[in-house]
Amino acid sequence: MTTATIAIDRTAVVAPINRRIFGSFVEHLGRCVYDGIYEPGHPTANEDGFRLDVIELVKELGSTTIRYPGGNFVSGYRWEDGVGPREDRPVRRDLAWHALESNQVGTDEFARWCKLTGSELMMAVNLGTRGIEAALDLLEYTNHPSGTALSEKRIANGATEPYDIRMWCLGNEMDGPWQTGYMTADDYGKIAARTAQAMKAADKNLELVVCGSSGSAMPTFGDWERTVLEHSYEHVDYISCHAYYQERGGDLDSYLASSLEMQYFIETVVATADHVGNKLRSKKKIQLSFDEWNIWYLDEHQASDEVNEGWEFAPRQLEDVYSVADAVVLGNLLITLLKNHDRVGSASLAQLVNVIAPIMTEPGGAVWRQTTFFPFSVTSRLARGEVLRPRIDVGTYATKVHGDAPLVDAVATADAETGSSAVFLVNRSQTESIEVSIDVSGLEASTITEAVTLHDDDVYAKNTLEDQNRVGLRDLSGATLADGILTVTLPPVSWSALGLG
Repeated sequence: MTTATIAIDRTAVVAPINRRIFGSFVEHLGRCVYDGIYEPGHPTANEDGFRLDVIELVKELGSTTIRYPGGNFVSGYRWEDGVGPREDRPVRRDLAWHALESNQVGTDEFARWCKLTGSELMMAVNLGTRGIEAALDLLEYTNHPSGTALSEKRIANGATEPYDIRMWCLGNEMDGPWQTGYMTADDYGKIAARTAQAMKAADKNLELVVCGSSGSAMPTFGDWERTVLEHSYEHVDYISCHAYYQERGGDLDSYLASSLEMQYFIETVVATADHVGNKLRSKKKIQLSFDEWNIWYLDEHQASDEVNEGWEFAPRQLEDVYSVADAVVLGNLLITLLKNHDRVGSASLAQLVNVIAPIMTEPGGAVWRQTTFFPFSVTSRLARGEVLRPRIDVGTYATKVHGDAPLVDAVATADAETGSSAVFLVNRSQTESIEVSIDVSGLEASTITEAVTLHDDDVYAKNTLEDQNRVGLRDLSGATLADGILTVTLPPVSWSALGLG
């Protein structure tokens, strides 16, 4: 049997865990909002029309911060359309996804939904078709206590207390030709800097996210970040990263090593941001907001005929059904985000319900967990305290896309307050189980409190409407802890987690 050794040093701290690393994303796209989180006629719907069965799964998933309302949608959005009496709200065309928007869910409703799920609202402003004035108006509406025109309007609409939204995205993917109102890096950097300056004049403690590249394959990648930050560095706190992954051409070996590309993305953006900071002789460090990441079979969607030419309400769009292999890759991407948590301060799994999502619903019917639900929910639940960077000694395998890739990847967390710790691991081998010996003596762990794995003999097994529980977590049998050594056997193509106490 192939073997690996891992050493976990309690002093090898990456960063204290910021719960925003377990964020998600809700966009007015397809059935994410309508027939997803919102379905007034559903048996579980509350007085706002929100499905309580979905809310319970969102809580179980462990999403902490929800980015809203887009995404591409935000670049044509008029936030005023979504407040006030529902019967007076206009129907608009959404150019981003070629659909009709009813505006029955807007800022006030979504803020109430976030409160029900226990999550923090992360708001995006429209810098595609609008700009500084609309951003300031939305900020006043949501955050000013009372006594101004827009704060009083919020109060009249039923929200006596301000929402106190701390984190704001300055537009979305403004480098992309698909984006309504897309710009050059120079033009966007200027409007982002001016908007940021104005918003911080209203509240200097806001945390602002400037748009980075919408993917590392963009021809302007790197240079976009440099130019935008040269304009906005001193006004913003984060720069965004967006990345989606999928298996291509049956090349599962390369797909299972997708996190190596995410690592390259992070390192490139960090180096670029630090270069600009050094050039400006700034004392601050820009953090990364990886506020769109997931598995997305984009090639297949682009080749399909699912584009909504009929201007429908909430058409079925981008409803990927995920396999075991997809879930293993997602778990590995989350490991990578944690290993870079010193610079990736926030992340949003895109998206939350129905649209490339861990949670699926059927109108009037069931809600169920996709395979990708499980690694996210367990990691969010077990990861506490500080992220620790392990030292991994393991063999490699050859990939067409990434070169040689380690067979095993891992990260650990430890919480000094509770004495608990956790280890998260991936086996990328398609054929071999791997016996892993982990030195956890520095963690002072005495027991294994939990040991689970996501694995199936069929790596393409999925949960569907017809078979909602085909794939789930299994006990990771045979794990032992003795004399500070944790020994575990990882099945092929698997993601695993162990809790220690």
